Amino acid sequence: MTAIDKFKQFYQHLNEKDLSGLNKVYAVDVEFIDPIATHNGLESVSNYFSDLFKNTHTCFFNITTISNIDTENHVVEWQMNFISNKLSKHKQIKVDGVTLLKTRGSLVTYHRDYYDMGQLVYENIPLLGRLIKKIKESMQ
Repeated sequence: MTAIDKFKQFYQHLNEKDLSGLNKVYAVDVEFIDPIATHNGLESVSNYFSDLFKNTHTCFFNITTISNIDTENHVVEWQMNFISNKLSKHKQIKVDGVTLLKTRGSLVTYHRDYYDMGQLVYENIPLLGRLIKKIKESMQ
């Protein structure tokens, strides 16, 4: 199975909250970057996911497109759907994003996520969310 196949399978089953397959997807020396933080190494990434799951009721990904730039560089478009234990009164939140991946052999060595923090967090905080929506409406 290729690194991309393993990546896709892992994220499509993420709602099971089983991190045991993380070492089959990511290299020990993986660099994982998202708008929240940077994590170096598989142990750091595993701890990050564990902490995220503590505040998440459900989380699943719909991977819409995978573009292979070459054999080691890939772009993945996705939509994350999750229900937080803390945000948006337990309503489902949808976040669109893109991931840049670099692979070596059958493992991911570099993972960088791009997504809108407003869509993820800010719009889902009661008072702040209403303010952001009003600002967006005034800009249209």
